[in-house]
Amino acid sequence: MILLLSLSTMVMAGGGWPQPRKGGYFKLGQNAILASTFYGPTGDLVDITTIGLYTTSLYGEYGFTDRITGIAYFPFYVKSTLNEIKFRQSGVTIPGDEFSSMGDAEIGVKYGIVRNKPFVVSATLMLGLPIGSTAGGDSKILQTGDGEFNQMIRMDVSHSFHPKSLFASAYAAFNNRTNNFSDEVRFGLELGGTFKKFIPIFKINMVQSLENGGTAVVQNGVFSNNTEYFSPALELNYQVTDQIGISASGAFAFSGQNILAAPNWGLGVYLKL
Repeated sequence: MILLLSLSTMVMAGGGWPQPRKGGYFKLGQNAILASTFYGPTGDLVDITTIGLYTTSLYGEYGFTDRITGIAYFPFYVKSTLNEIKFRQSGVTIPGDEFSSMGDAEIGVKYGIVRNKPFVVSATLMLGLPIGSTAGGDSKILQTGDGEFNQMIRMDVSHSFHPKSLFASAYAAFNNRTNNFSDEVRFGLELGGTFKKFIPIFKINMVQSLENGGTAVVQNGVFSNNTEYFSPALELNYQVTDQIGISASGAFAFSGQNILAAPNWGLGVYLKL
């Protein structure tokens, strides 16, 4: 199976549930991707020079009221790498490259429309802040951000099944993008359960470009325009104490467009208030 980086870097911890007043969820995460193949504009796989992207980030949700939750995502260290190429017959070597800086951050707010019901509904507004670099390294093709300011509106519907502690969520979102990037629609499903201290979650995420922007310009294969993917993922969480837990995740894909074709692996530690 082809494995794919899920570009939804910011994962909602609560689905349709806002955080309770003065409650929160905070996570220190590390994600890594190493790719030697790429999904082209028509979805075909293309061999490329191996590219790496390593992201260290902070993510947080905090309940200002029982209905209003603030959200922030800050990738404070992003490293992008390009492998060296050495031709066997000629012996000619094209040097590799690497670049590190901050990545694009996100801030937002979630509002609980329906609470304390069998089905809960929330609306979220997320703003993408283009503080990453679009031209790094000696080659000037390594990126830690896409250089565009985006505004995403998202609706979540969630339901918990008692007494088995199972839960399900679904979302739909529209992402308005600037700087001649195409707008996007996003959809997703999430199924999970709490089994004592073990919390497995299965997710499906889909991004579809509206193709209403400029032509895709691919540099290091992650921050291109008109990216698309259909990606299931598995996240495993273990509650070490009532407040502290650890998580591991992997994203998988059946298809993509203008994006690296490689695994997205994640590790993290989180705190719940």
